[in-house]
Amino acid sequence: MTPEDLDNLARLRRARDLVNREYWRPLDVADLAREALMSSAHFSRQFRAAYGETPYSYLMTRRIERAQALLRRGDLSVTDVCMAVGCTSLGSFSARFTELVGETPTAYRNRDHAALAVVPGCVTKERTRPVRRAGPGEPGRSRSSGASSRIGEASGAPVP
Repeated sequence: MTPEDLDNLARLRRARDLVNREYWRPLDVADLAREALMSSAHFSRQFRAAYGETPYSYLMTRRIERAQALLRRGDLSVTDVCMAVGCTSLGSFSARFTELVGETPTAYRNRDHAALAVVPGCVTKERTRPVRRAGPGEPGRSRSSGASSRIGEASGAPVP
Protein backbone atom coordinates (compact mmCIF):
# COMPACT_ATOMS: atom_id res chain seq x y z
CA MET A 1 0.00 0.00 0.00
CA THR A 2 1.29 3.42 -0.94
CA PRO A 3 1.32 6.40 1.43
CA GLU A 4 -1.43 7.95 -0.73
CA ASP A 5 -3.60 4.81 -0.29
CA LEU A 6 -3.11 4.99 3.47
CA ASP A 7 -4.04 8.68 3.46
CA ASN A 8 -7.21 7.96 1.47
CA LEU A 9 -8.15 5.14 3.84
CA ALA A 10 -7.68 7.44 6.85
CA ARG A 11 -9.95 10.03 5.24
CA LEU A 12 -12.58 7.38 4.44
CA ARG A 13 -12.40 6.25 8.04
CA ARG A 14 -13.14 9.80 9.21
CA ALA A 15 -16.31 9.80 7.10
CA ARG A 16 -17.28 6.34 8.34
CA ASP A 17 -16.70 7.47 11.92
CA LEU A 18 -19.01 10.43 11.29
CA VAL A 19 -21.76 8.00 10.26
CA ASN A 20 -21.11 5.85 13.33
CA ARG A 21 -21.24 8.87 15.63
CA GLU A 22 -24.09 10.80 14.06
CA TYR A 23 -26.22 8.18 12.26
CA TRP A 24 -29.40 9.90 13.51
CA ARG A 25 -28.61 13.17 11.66
CA PRO A 26 -29.56 13.89 8.07
CA LEU A 27 -26.37 12.97 6.22
CA ASP A 28 -25.78 12.92 2.50
CA VAL A 29 -22.89 11.86 0.31
CA ALA A 30 -21.73 15.46 -0.06
CA ASP A 31 -21.41 15.82 3.74
CA LEU A 32 -19.41 12.63 4.01
CA ALA A 33 -17.27 13.48 0.98
CA ARG A 34 -16.43 16.83 2.59
CA GLU A 35 -15.36 15.00 5.74
CA ALA A 36 -13.10 12.80 3.61
CA LEU A 37 -11.85 15.78 1.55
CA MET A 38 -13.01 14.15 -1.71
CA SER A 39 -15.53 14.84 -4.44
CA SER A 40 -18.87 13.08 -3.98
CA ALA A 41 -18.40 10.69 -6.90
CA HIS A 42 -14.83 9.80 -5.95
CA PHE A 43 -15.83 9.35 -2.31
CA SER A 44 -18.69 6.99 -3.22
CA ARG A 45 -16.43 4.84 -5.38
CA GLN A 46 -13.65 4.76 -2.80
CA PHE A 47 -16.01 4.03 0.09
CA ARG A 48 -17.56 1.10 -1.75
CA ALA A 49 -14.14 -0.25 -2.70
CA ALA A 50 -12.87 0.02 0.89
CA TYR A 51 -15.94 -1.18 2.81
CA GLY A 52 -17.86 -3.30 0.31
CA GLU A 53 -21.06 -1.25 0.44
CA THR A 54 -22.29 2.18 -0.52
CA PRO A 55 -22.31 5.02 2.01
CA TYR A 56 -26.13 4.82 2.06
CA SER A 57 -26.10 1.10 2.82
CA TYR A 58 -23.55 1.61 5.56
CA LEU A 59 -25.64 4.37 7.15
CA MET A 60 -28.82 2.33 7.02
CA THR A 61 -27.09 -0.71 8.50
CA ARG A 62 -25.91 1.44 11.43
CA ARG A 63 -29.43 2.82 11.88
CA ILE A 64 -31.00 -0.63 11.83
CA GLU A 65 -28.40 -1.94 14.32
CA ARG A 66 -29.30 0.86 16.71
CA ALA A 67 -33.01 0.28 16.09
CA GLN A 68 -32.58 -3.38 17.03
CA ALA A 69 -30.99 -2.39 20.33
CA LEU A 70 -33.80 0.07 21.10
CA LEU A 71 -36.49 -2.43 20.13
CA ARG A 72 -34.93 -5.10 22.37
CA ARG A 73 -35.42 -2.76 25.32
CA GLY A 74 -39.16 -2.93 24.65
CA ASP A 75 -40.05 0.46 26.14
CA LEU A 76 -40.33 2.41 22.88
CA SER A 77 -42.85 2.13 20.08
CA VAL A 78 -41.67 1.30 16.58
CA THR A 79 -42.47 4.87 15.54
CA ASP A 80 -40.35 6.29 18.39
CA VAL A 81 -37.47 4.02 17.41
CA CYS A 82 -37.83 5.01 13.75
CA MET A 83 -37.51 8.69 14.65
CA ALA A 84 -34.71 8.10 17.19
CA VAL A 85 -32.45 6.47 14.61
CA GLY A 86 -32.92 9.25 12.06
CA CYS A 87 -35.68 8.00 9.78
CA THR A 88 -38.79 10.08 9.17
CA SER A 89 -40.79 7.57 7.13
CA LEU A 90 -42.12 4.68 9.17
CA GLY A 91 -42.91 2.76 5.98
CA SER A 92 -39.39 3.10 4.58
CA PHE A 93 -37.88 2.27 7.97
CA SER A 94 -40.04 -0.85 8.34
CA ALA A 95 -39.26 -2.01 4.81
CA ARG A 96 -35.51 -1.58 5.29
CA PHE A 97 -35.63 -3.18 8.76
CA THR A 98 -37.51 -6.19 7.37
CA GLU A 99 -35.08 -6.45 4.43
CA LEU A 100 -32.03 -6.49 6.70
CA VAL A 101 -33.30 -8.33 9.77
CA GLY A 102 -35.75 -10.73 8.17
CA GLU A 103 -38.78 -9.76 10.27
CA THR A 104 -40.83 -6.64 10.88
CA PRO A 105 -39.80 -4.20 13.61
CA THR A 106 -42.98 -5.06 15.56
CA ALA A 107 -42.27 -8.81 15.40
CA TYR A 108 -38.65 -8.17 16.44
CA ARG A 109 -39.76 -5.98 19.37
CA ASN A 110 -42.31 -8.56 20.55
CA ARG A 111 -39.86 -11.46 20.38
CA ASP A 112 -38.28 -12.67 23.63
CA HIS A 113 -34.74 -11.26 23.89
CA ALA A 114 -34.03 -12.57 27.40
CA ALA A 115 -31.25 -14.84 26.14
CA LEU A 116 -29.31 -11.78 24.97
CA ALA A 117 -29.58 -10.06 28.37
CA VAL A 118 -26.74 -12.17 29.80
CA VAL A 119 -24.51 -11.77 26.75
CA PRO A 120 -21.97 -8.88 26.68
CA GLY A 121 -23.04 -5.99 24.48
CA CYS A 122 -20.19 -6.45 22.02
CA VAL A 123 -21.24 -10.07 21.42
CA THR A 124 -24.92 -9.12 21.16
CA LYS A 125 -24.05 -6.51 18.56
CA GLU A 126 -22.14 -9.06 16.50
CA ARG A 127 -24.82 -11.76 16.81
CA THR A 128 -27.68 -9.44 15.87
CA ARG A 129 -25.90 -7.46 13.14
CA PRO A 130 -28.19 -6.95 10.13
CA VAL A 131 -27.11 -8.91 7.08
CA ARG A 132 -27.66 -7.39 3.68
CA ARG A 133 -29.39 -9.90 1.47
CA ALA A 134 -28.22 -10.20 -2.13
CA GLY A 135 -30.47 -9.31 -4.99
CA PRO A 136 -30.85 -11.56 -8.02
CA GLY A 137 -27.48 -11.91 -9.73
CA GLU A 138 -25.81 -9.47 -7.33
CA PRO A 139 -23.72 -11.15 -4.66
CA GLY A 140 -23.58 -9.08 -1.49
CA ARG A 141 -25.83 -6.31 -2.78
CA SER A 142 -29.17 -5.15 -1.54
CA ARG A 143 -32.32 -5.55 -3.61
CA SER A 144 -33.00 -1.84 -3.48
CA SER A 145 -30.79 0.26 -5.70
CA GLY A 146 -31.00 3.58 -3.80
CA ALA A 147 -29.64 5.69 -6.67
CA SER A 148 -30.14 8.95 -4.78
CA SER A 149 -27.19 10.61 -3.08
CA ARG A 150 -29.44 11.48 -0.14
CA ILE A 151 -28.60 9.01 2.60
CA GLY A 152 -30.86 9.96 5.39
CA GLU A 153 -33.31 12.26 6.94
CA ALA A 154 -33.58 13.07 10.56
CA SER A 155 -34.44 15.54 13.23
CA GLY A 156 -33.75 15.29 16.89
CA ALA A 157 -31.10 13.48 18.85
CA PRO A 158 -30.35 9.82 19.45
CA VAL A 159 -32.07 7.98 22.28
CA PRO A 160 -29.55 6.67 24.82
